[in-house]
Amino acid sequence: MAVMKREGHHQAWVHVQVDRGRWDVRITWRCKPPSLTSSASAWGGALATGRYKVPHVIPRAVSIGQEPAVGRDQTPPPNMCLLLRAFKANRQAGVCGSLPGALLLPVNMPTLDAPEERLRKFKYRGKDASARRQQRFAVSLELRKARKDEQALKRRNITSVSHDPADQQTKGDSLTLQDIISGVNASDPELCFQATQAARKMLSREKNPPLKLIVDAGLIPRLVELLKPSLHPRLQFEAAWALTNIASGASELTRAVVDGGAIQPLVELLSSPHMTVCEQAVWALGNIAGDGPEFRDNVISSDAIPHLLTLVSSSIPVPFLRNIAWTLSNLCRNKNPCPSDHAVRQMLPALVYLLGHPDREVLSDTCWALSYLTDGCDVRIGQVVDAGVLPRLVELMSSSELNVLTPSLRTVGNIVTGTDHQTQLALDAGILGVLPQLLTHPRSSIQKEAAWALSNVAAGPRQHIQQLITCGALPPLVAVLKNGEFKVQKEAVWTVANFTTGGSVDQLIQLVQAGVLEPLINLLTIPDNKIVIIILDVLFFILQAAEKISQKESMCLLIEGLGGLDRIEALQLHENHQVALTALNIIERHFSEEEETVTALPARDQDHKFLKDLTNTYHCCTTPKPGPRP
Repeated sequence: MAVMKREGHHQAWVHVQVDRGRWDVRITWRCKPPSLTSSASAWGGALATGRYKVPHVIPRAVSIGQEPAVGRDQTPPPNMCLLLRAFKANRQAGVCGSLPGALLLPVNMPTLDAPEERLRKFKYRGKDASARRQQRFAVSLELRKARKDEQALKRRNITSVSHDPADQQTKGDSLTLQDIISGVNASDPELCFQATQAARKMLSREKNPPLKLIVDAGLIPRLVELLKPSLHPRLQFEAAWALTNIASGASELTRAVVDGGAIQPLVELLSSPHMTVCEQAVWALGNIAGDGPEFRDNVISSDAIPHLLTLVSSSIPVPFLRNIAWTLSNLCRNKNPCPSDHAVRQMLPALVYLLGHPDREVLSDTCWALSYLTDGCDVRIGQVVDAGVLPRLVELMSSSELNVLTPSLRTVGNIVTGTDHQTQLALDAGILGVLPQLLTHPRSSIQKEAAWALSNVAAGPRQHIQQLITCGALPPLVAVLKNGEFKVQKEAVWTVANFTTGGSVDQLIQLVQAGVLEPLINLLTIPDNKIVIIILDVLFFILQAAEKISQKESMCLLIEGLGGLDRIEALQLHENHQVALTALNIIERHFSEEEETVTALPARDQDHKFLKDLTNTYHCCTTPKPGPRP
């Protein structure tokens, strides 16, 4: 078995023997090894206490007894490093040679560098502004991936009850598909009306409507023709309703409606003097626009927005206004491309007006529209923020109605992914008065959105992080890390990661005092490798911060007392190479005995006092006394 040399690695054969709980490791170098002036400095050594470390994950594919070209009995060359580790701490290490039946493994030993590689995996400070923005955008996409959207893309009108007397007269009629085809194409207006109404009723069935059957029958061109100005508004209404329901189907059915030329006649119906006809046209255009950016832009280019906006008034019935708000939301929806700046400038005043409406469905669709507009570039976020919607959005984040709370929270979460100035405007509007409370919301989906928004606040400058501390966000954040659902815990980990890498030393100490270490350490056992690496990096930076104020030894003891050292050591044997290497780097950098022996002794009393104060504060935060029973 050959091992290829890779840049930044040292080729070696590792000889492992496990005997009664002890691991014997022999490393035979096939190229120049790193400096061996001290096994502690080269491999995170601590031979005196036998701290358990293995430099690389053992490949599972290598079986016992497999050997390289160099035989076991060959005399070790001068550049062989004998390394023995006891399996648990406080066991004495010695020297061991090759033992029969041992496991001989080829490995590449990574050289340990500063954590710049891991820095690039975060969305926080240490990156330039564009890289941070891209990461924020990627995370926001990941947050929505494989998730059913809370707002319907399309809606089918399944109401079969009509107050029209003519409808009541024909309600009992039952026409076959062939009768419908013949009737819709008939020149007799009454026969055409009855057949079109029968087709609409078929398409309005709650279960298994024959949408494709009607399309395949070739009725769309005739239905579009019936939309055009005539002396029969009832016929226009029935044809528009039928096309609405066809457009609510799959994309190929919506395309059939568009290819049939329905958009322009429907836009013209927005000026109809008959409100029922006008409302049905709004609904049909909403279904077409909701299919995707292509048809959305077709609707916009047909001058639909000005006609829609003329309908928005205080005198319009609420059900009609709901349809308008929903259609506007679909005109704001979808990216690649986003709706044009001109279209957005047209719609924003109407959306601001609708945001003040008392009806919860109107509010819900308006908030969804704003969430779609803010789910994009900083310029588009700026347009929405400049419209002055933030105070109202913050107010709606306290709504007891889930269909209002969810899109308002999503919109604010999108806004804080923007520039630091845009985030500051959201902070000034009072979002931190609401977000910490939402971390305790009974719905985990709301907790997750709130934690995501907080993570992007924490990705900003230190004054934003300080505002997180001041508003009392740390206790509920720690509570979520301890007891939340895993999807919420992941977002909370991101929040802590951004906080840790962007905060000052004093802010990091406050984070530790809030009790964040214990739940983070407990999460090191989860199967999500990405999150484990992020947590390890958080611990790395906390230790670095403690080192800057000569308190690293105390912080190490605190982490060890919480079981963190054992878990980090165990992760050195993780099957994921990056997890193992990250854990090794922490042990090398912060827990090796050689570094501990050079700790300045005069600071010992000061460290002890710091640890005592920190531990007391930590336990006060993590294990509060139970209150009296009610």
